[in-house]
This record gives sequence, structure tokens and C-alpha cells, in this order.
Amino acid sequence: MTISRRTLLAAGAAAGAGLLTACGSNTGRGGGGSGPRLSQWYHQYGEPGTERAVQRYAAAFREADVSVQWRPGNYDQQTAAALLTDSGPDVFEVDGPTLDQIRGGQVLDLTDLLAGVKDDFNPAVLAPKTHEGRIYGIPQVIDTQLLYYRKSLLRDAGVEPPTTLDALVDAARELTDGKTKGLFLGNDGGAGVLGGTPLYAAGFPLVTDDGRVGFDDPAAARTLGKLRRLYADESLLLGAPADWSDPSAFLQGLTAMQWSGLWALPQIKRELGDDFGVLPFPADGARGRPAVPVGAYGAAVSARSRHKDLAKAYVKWLWVERTDYQKDFALSYGFHIPARRSLAAEAAPLREGPAADVVRFTTDHGYARPLLWTPAGQTAYQDALSRIIKGGADPERELRAAVGKVAEEIARVRA
Repeated sequence: MTISRRTLLAAGAAAGAGLLTACGSNTGRGGGGSGPRLSQWYHQYGEPGTERAVQRYAAAFREADVSVQWRPGNYDQQTAAALLTDSGPDVFEVDGPTLDQIRGGQVLDLTDLLAGVKDDFNPAVLAPKTHEGRIYGIPQVIDTQLLYYRKSLLRDAGVEPPTTLDALVDAARELTDGKTKGLFLGNDGGAGVLGGTPLYAAGFPLVTDDGRVGFDDPAAARTLGKLRRLYADESLLLGAPADWSDPSAFLQGLTAMQWSGLWALPQIKRELGDDFGVLPFPADGARGRPAVPVGAYGAAVSARSRHKDLAKAYVKWLWVERTDYQKDFALSYGFHIPARRSLAAEAAPLREGPAADVVRFTTDHGYARPLLWTPAGQTAYQDALSRIIKGGADPERELRAAVGKVAEEIARVRA
């Protein structure tokens, strides 16, 4: 499961595409300087103001002319291809890097940039940018997902906010009536957005620390079977006008609880006031604990850059030293958590209420997609989860088949 501003705000990005600059435009210091030139790539954000903000950051760097390029389209595919050529960026943001890019020597080791401050970065989002103890990307912000619940609807039904998966299933059933469904996990029943989150909540990682499939266990299958109960009980909202990333179903009273993203919190707060709360995905089973999926685009440096040391210096300046820009990037354009724990703790919008709860949940229960979790492995697992939830397929059989495919993928990328 990839969590990013690009993925989760795709609709907003598409709507605003006409307002964004063309791919490849020079938007840094204007190219008028005589010093070294660096090219920096960003994917096309949907949040207003983001483009101008990163132009402003680049213009403040005095050691080089930084040309900011806004890249619409399939950004990950573009960067993957560019890293194999001499015409790619010096510095670029990436939802990774991937293990192939790291092992192929396509990105530089940035470990030294975090000397003295590494422990200040949220370990959940730093982990997938780390390979064999070396760091290849500097996290920029944290995006996360969580369970929103309507306090008044739960109170009127005599339902407590659920802290276990069994309680969530029961609560969704109790909260369902003629006009309101108990829970909204997306129009596909949850397979797409939840991904591995229920497994982590049951104590099973997607991939173990020693590189094995982490959910090869009958207890993991039983957890996924409980998601089928939600579907079979007709407690899930399906066919909503907008999917899970949009809070409109929750705001309109179509559902008492909804899984969505942190970015939805300001709108929910404006419309509902204090009549809502937030929770992590609830724990399941004896070894379970709450789970919060997190993701972070990171700044990386191409190994083909002609100005490697300068590019690294720029990344350190922007994403390690300029904490004012880091807070601005996280909270002034959309609503995100700074990647550094000290900045999250001092940010005023994150100090109180549900926002403060989300920061705490992310710190205590956050997990990110591991490096060894490949797109092919993810597809095999999510297809199995969809068949379990919507088709009532046997969870043990489906998970056993997914385990085999994921194991093959892990063996392939580790070869």
C-alpha cells in the first residue's frame, strides 16, 4: 500500500491540472545566476500553493541555481526511467527509493546528512528508505489514514468507540439503520485502501525483518475473515458518491464511521465541530495492536548527478536544516505531519484534539510498506483480500496462495 499526497489527492490534482506549470519549466531562481545549476523534480501536487512554495524554497538556496520541475503524469515511472540516463534530475522526491534503485546504485547514500538528527525522524517513515543500515531518502512529510467516528451517533446507539476488530464489527452492525451504514471502508469494501493494515493490527507484518512473508499464519486468515463479516452483515456503505479519501459520506450522515486520511480532518472539524473522534485501526487477537499506515515522499539524489556533493548539500539544507520550510510544507498546503517528531510536537495545529491524537497514534502505532513489498506482491495480496471480503472466499486458502506469490517476489528481488 502506497500512501502519498500524489496517490491520495489524485482527484484534486486532476482538477487543478490546468493551473499547474508545464512539465520541465525552470521555476527555481530563474536561471540567471552564474553558479552551478541543479535540477529538482516534484510530482504534481493537488494542494493549492505547493508549487509556489517549493519554488520559494529553491530560490533561497544561495549555493546554486535550482530549477524546480513540476512533473504531471506517472511520476514514479518518469523518475525510474530518468535515473537510467544522464538527463534526469539531480534531486528528486520519491515514494521510495525502491530496492532495485538502491541496489542498482541509482541513488546516493544520504546517511551522513542525518548525523545527529536521525532519531528525530519518525522511524516508521524512515525505515522503508533504509537498506542495510544506510539511508537513501530523507522523509519530507508524513501522510496517514485513520478511523473517523461520529460521537453523537455512537452515543445515541449506546456504542463505545471500538478498540478491537471484533468490537468494530459489532459496532458497525449496531450503528446501521435505514438511512445510515455503520462503516465506510471505500466503495470496494475496503480491500484497496486497507491493504496490510488488518494484518499489522493482528501482529503480522507484510514482510519480517529477516525477509520472510510475515502473515503465513492461520490467525492472519481469521483476521481477514472478520472483514468479510462486515460485508456479509451489510454494515458497510457501498456505492457512495465519493470514495474513501473524500469525507463527504461521513459529513452527510451516510455512515457513522469512515476510514479516511489525515487530510480530511480540517474539513471534518469545520463542519462537525467537536462531534467526531479518531482511532487507529483496532487490534485483533492475542498478539495484536492498533495499526496506523503511514507513508512519506522523500528527497533523494541521483547517482548520475554532475554535482553530487552540491545536490546532497541542498537536500540537507532544505530537509534537515530549514525546519521552517519543513513545517510550512507540511501544514500550509494541505494537512500533514512533519517527518521530524520535534516539529510535529511544536506545530500548533497538531497540539490539540483529534489532530494531536493522530500524531500520537502515528508515533505509537505507525507502520510503512517495507522495501521488500513489491507491486506484484501487493496485487496478489489485495486480489485475495477482495475475494475474501466481497466473494466470501475461504480466507485460509486465499491467504495461502497469496503467501506463495509474495514469497516468490521476495526471492526475486533478493536474488
